Amino acid sequence: MRTRMLAAATIALATLSLTACGSEDNVRDEGAAKPSGAASGEGVGGTSSGSSGDATPSSDHTKSRETDGKGTSPGKDTGTSTGTGTADGSDPNAPENRVPCSAANTSITAAPVSRPLNYMLITITNTGSKMCDLPGYPILKFEGAQSVPPVIEDSKPQAVTSLKPGGKGYAAAILSAGDGSGGEGRTATTLQVGFQGSDRMADAALQARGVHIDDSLRVSYWQSDAATALAS
Repeated sequence: MRTRMLAAATIALATLSLTACGSEDNVRDEGAAKPSGAASGEGVGGTSSGSSGDATPSSDHTKSRETDGKGTSPGKDTGTSTGTGTADGSDPNAPENRVPCSAANTSITAAPVSRPLNYMLITITNTGSKMCDLPGYPILKFEGAQSVPPVIEDSKPQAVTSLKPGGKGYAAAILSAGDGSGGEGRTATTLQVGFQGSDRMADAALQARGVHIDDSLRVSYWQSDAATALAS
């Protein structure tokens, strides 16, 4: 009987010991701090700095969408150019797009200048819509003239003078000799100007009192500036 009682007591003590250990472990587990969502943001909710870049579009992506929203795709040609081509993309300076300067696409004026003495400046303006070329020199026909004046060979330019629409070209005429070597001379009140390769003449208005010309009358080649023409 006593032996049974001791055995029962031993079992009861063992059970109490096990229960106490289990309670202590539970207390330890429940008392340990667990990481919160804010503290462990690297793996929860995408709130860390590393994951926020994936959630927010970059500035480059935003700009791309804004550009596409306007109907213009990246790299697409908008048709705007800083070149000098025409509306159809052709080069106005190309030979096939140029025309000869003529009485039909130019206007001409002629007026004496104070220096050099006895010189007259002939100015031609391109009134057409295309670049025109001025080969050679102007063919001058003064009132009552039986022939055209010869050209001053030393005035020949290195290249043909060309005029853009609205552009101007120049030539000089030496009207008379200052020393009287050109003869008595006469006064001319009208002038027509011809072009190399064309039979059509253009009228060039002279001053009302006309100009004095003699047998020394000569003309320069067409030039791109007035100073060069008057230096002939």
